[in-house]
Amino acid sequence: MTFTTLITGASSGLGAEMARQFAALGHDLALTARRTDRLDALKAEIATAHPERRVETYALDVTDDDAVTRVFEQAKGDLGRLDRVIVNAGLGKGAPYGKGSHYANRETITTNVLGAAMQTEAAMAIFREQKAGHLVLISSVTALRGMPKSMTTYGATKAFLASLGEGIRSEMMGKPDLDIDVTVLYPGYIRTEMNEKVEQKTKFMVDTEVGVRSMVVAIEGRKAKALVPPKPWVAVGSAMKVLPLSVVRKLL
Repeated sequence: MTFTTLITGASSGLGAEMARQFAALGHDLALTARRTDRLDALKAEIATAHPERRVETYALDVTDDDAVTRVFEQAKGDLGRLDRVIVNAGLGKGAPYGKGSHYANRETITTNVLGAAMQTEAAMAIFREQKAGHLVLISSVTALRGMPKSMTTYGATKAFLASLGEGIRSEMMGKPDLDIDVTVLYPGYIRTEMNEKVEQKTKFMVDTEVGVRSMVVAIEGRKAKALVPPKPWVAVGSAMKVLPLSVVRKLL
């Protein structure tokens, strides 16, 4: 039986590259995003490289609760089942608090927290029905400590995802009748459209393909949690947890 993977936010960046790499591994795919023209282009690209793969695309705004439930169920019906759901869709907008730009923080919270929670709800409902599945939540190294200025809200939303994933994992440990795994990934600085305006001198930045390759390895290994790429982020992440905040804010 072919493994099926659903990826949200698949029109660009980490989501699009994960689609390419999972297709190369033999997965059939359900890809969602708001920008369907990009999804169509990605589907055509994958069809050319891997004509044996099935790729279904769906327009989805993850802040629309009803749409999330509908699209996830439709994808399950189209592909027969969903073996894995990768909650990847997110925003990186943000502003320092008290500067009058809270609308940016609100948009990020709405997508990264409320949208992610609804995606998780829809995925887990399907997995409980199937009695099996793999939930993957894309957090960030910025979740490990409080981030300053425009990164404050983004890091806080990613900390929510990390805690959400661990809580569900804890529950599943007490459910031997359910074969449901939960993986939380903490990507470091990986080049995407979200950060394309950031100069390459940013510490530890890696190209999209390289960074996503390490993400795919961790996902395929069904790791409970992983900082990716491992070098240097395992070491940096360990240091972030114990260093004074005055040092952490300069480190990243």
